[in-house]
Amino acid sequence: MGRKRRKVKTKKLSPAKLKSQITKHFIKNPKKRLNSGQLAKRLKITNNTVAIDHALEGLLKEDIIRSVSDSKYVLNKKAAHSLNMASAAKSTYTGSVEKIRSGAAYIIVESLDRDVYVPFRHLNGAFNGDLVEITVSFIRGRNPEGQVKKVLKRNTTQIMGRFQQRNKMGVVQSSSSKNSITVHIKKDAFNSANDGDRVLVEIEEWGNGPNPIVWGRVKKIFESIDDHNWTMETILVENGFSSDYPDEVLKECEPLSADYSEEELEGRRDFREILTFTIDPDTAQDFDDAISYQVLENGNTEVGVHIADVTHYVKPNTALDKEAYARSTSVYLVDRCIAMLPEKLSNELCSLKPNVDRLAFSAVFTFNKKNKLTGEWFGKSVIHSDHRFTYEEAQESIDTTGALFHSELEKINKIAHVLREEKFENGAIAFESDEVKFVLGEDNQPTGVFVKSRKDAHMLIEDFMLLANKRVAHYISKKKAGKPIPFVYRIHDLPDMDRLADLTLFMREMGIEMNLSTPDKIAESFNLLSAKAKEDDAAKILMQFAIRTMSKAVYSTDNIGHYGLHFEEYTHFTSPIRRYSDVLVHRILEKNLKADFSTDKAQLEAKCIHISKQERKAMEAERDSIKFKQVEYIQNHVGEIFNGVVSGMFERGIFVELSETKAEGLVPFNRFYDNYTLAPGRFKATTSNGKKSIKMGDKLMVRVISADVLTRQIELEPVEL
Repeated sequence: MGRKRRKVKTKKLSPAKLKSQITKHFIKNPKKRLNSGQLAKRLKITNNTVAIDHALEGLLKEDIIRSVSDSKYVLNKKAAHSLNMASAAKSTYTGSVEKIRSGAAYIIVESLDRDVYVPFRHLNGAFNGDLVEITVSFIRGRNPEGQVKKVLKRNTTQIMGRFQQRNKMGVVQSSSSKNSITVHIKKDAFNSANDGDRVLVEIEEWGNGPNPIVWGRVKKIFESIDDHNWTMETILVENGFSSDYPDEVLKECEPLSADYSEEELEGRRDFREILTFTIDPDTAQDFDDAISYQVLENGNTEVGVHIADVTHYVKPNTALDKEAYARSTSVYLVDRCIAMLPEKLSNELCSLKPNVDRLAFSAVFTFNKKNKLTGEWFGKSVIHSDHRFTYEEAQESIDTTGALFHSELEKINKIAHVLREEKFENGAIAFESDEVKFVLGEDNQPTGVFVKSRKDAHMLIEDFMLLANKRVAHYISKKKAGKPIPFVYRIHDLPDMDRLADLTLFMREMGIEMNLSTPDKIAESFNLLSAKAKEDDAAKILMQFAIRTMSKAVYSTDNIGHYGLHFEEYTHFTSPIRRYSDVLVHRILEKNLKADFSTDKAQLEAKCIHISKQERKAMEAERDSIKFKQVEYIQNHVGEIFNGVVSGMFERGIFVELSETKAEGLVPFNRFYDNYTLAPGRFKATTSNGKKSIKMGDKLMVRVISADVLTRQIELEPVEL
């Protein structure tokens, strides 16, 4: 399987975004005469000519373009002036709120290329995740800014807080550091809550305006819960998750069993006599995947990627299935996992535990003596794991001759290295970021912080999961020529060129050049920066900002490929215990292994959008729990001096990431002896006389002034020598 030339990625735009992109292209090329086919090629889009012609007709009616010969259009010169004038005017859009650490927010608008910045004072009572209508100011050369006109749909349905009784009324102020909401409770909604109780409140009615009066009822009372567990529960609720499952879901789980009948095993490929093992973190209980290994009679190597057969138990439209879809993902906090599926399934029946038979959905690959892929098979199976490795144990076996399964792991690792090398040779980007872990005492207080290291044992599992995901997506995409089968793809769009351009200018000041001429050259530049980041903390911070210029990977039925991995087709097949996307993929793949099967694309796309949103919420919850423990750890080190790196900037000061703990704190500008002003682009601050500057990635010594676990904020001051 030789190296292939990368195909140019194309994408399909929504009607609003299509119209916007065509308008921008005509403005940038005011003298060009273009038809729908030429526009499709220039914009690198897959929208058909009917959709493009419809957009052109709309622009023609608005006098933005005018028709010329041969079905071509050109920019209307009179419109060009009005469009430029309108760039400073206000337009109305709909989007969702994503708050940032300063209290302000970005509004994510699907039809706009860039998120809209809204200062805190202009949020008009909108909270994190709300769907809002905004007015936006477009000023040439600046990022769009706006203000919330009205809230269309609230995202927050529950809050956690202390119940306060006031005469015949009750009040609960949310414990959330993101959304400061006060809920009023009538006496018949107390649900036996007493003054001072920690409670979960269900919001029943929202008021209007910037300071709405909110009404709700007490849903649950936490009678004996310590601060640590209370905070973890609060983080779950404020991100839209729950540690409890509905009674009907648990009831559906009761009759499920691991005693398989001959009928259930019929038609499954039997791997129980083939060496099989799992490699997972030491704390894991939900074993999604296992690896099998055998040498075939012709000397080739067969490696099986066996994935828990969740769909054997989770049937469509059951209460269990509906709850799994609603959650869409497991949530991993510092000290716990809130599983997508109830424990009986996630940790027992579906988990590929050692020394028991388990049902699986397998992707089996054959490699020749040069470790090149020569064959593949997909299908339902039954396996028997011979051993459960932790990553550390597997690494020791790889490194130690004579250790358990050393020769087998060594061979699998060699194949993984070939897969990895091919991936990067073909243009994949090495996204490496520090994973912070904590040592927790018996009282759950953090006694230590460390950055998790990644070795071959981690990466070989990752490489085979990537292979399985890629090949499953390829199989479906090529199965029915001319009429694609609606499928759940994991897609990753090209970077935001405007953001990259801003970053490139700053990186040039630091002596790091980025080549933005083509997507492949951008990927090469990212990899050079990634290599530098392994040795340089400043480059590591810049890598974080470079990653932020990238589009977010999401689920979609419209396959535009995965830019970061440089795969033309990619999906998620390997973790159905913790991702609902994989459950959908298993169902579609199973049916298409037997015959051609298509589902409703619009309905599937709606599910993709929901799953992507839930994934972002789960990631936010994980980050919140890490931040909480970082602040809790730093709380015991107030007054101490740490080395740090400048990791962010805004109007009031700079953020510094402490090198040892990766905790991030704010150094207000008024803590410096000199007066600093933030420069455009937010990558540098300079003194009024221009003699001193602070740049992103600069090393700084700081003293901890305060650490507040309630707000999860750390304040620092510079130690100026």
